[in-house]
Amino acid sequence: MKKIIFYSYLKCSTCRKAANWLKSKDFEIQLIDIVKEPPLVNYLNLALEQYSEDKKRLFNIRGKAFKTLNLDIYCLSREEIIQLLLSDGKLIKRPFLIYEGKKVILGFNEFEYANQFI
Repeated sequence: MKKIIFYSYLKCSTCRKAANWLKSKDFEIQLIDIVKEPPLVNYLNLALEQYSEDKKRLFNIRGKAFKTLNLDIYCLSREEIIQLLLSDGKLIKRPFLIYEGKKVILGFNEFEYANQFI
């Protein structure tokens, strides 16, 4: 069985749906509170590589924390983005999954999960 590192926010209903979907498919998840412990720098770098066409995908753009920033993500360097994400876990799109240590999956879309995991 493949283990999935699962960064989530406990109050996030989307995170709960994703966790329930994974558990129903018998995946083992390592649950980490994204607010208390944001993803490691190497995982954020991996996410930036995978989502290089749209850096904004890494951000929880509907959240209060993001809306109060009022900045243009596309003007930031890679290092500035990483520092910003590390400064507040609520800025990061969640759930934030690391699969097989080399694949990052952001958010929850049942179709995408089925394609990635099954």
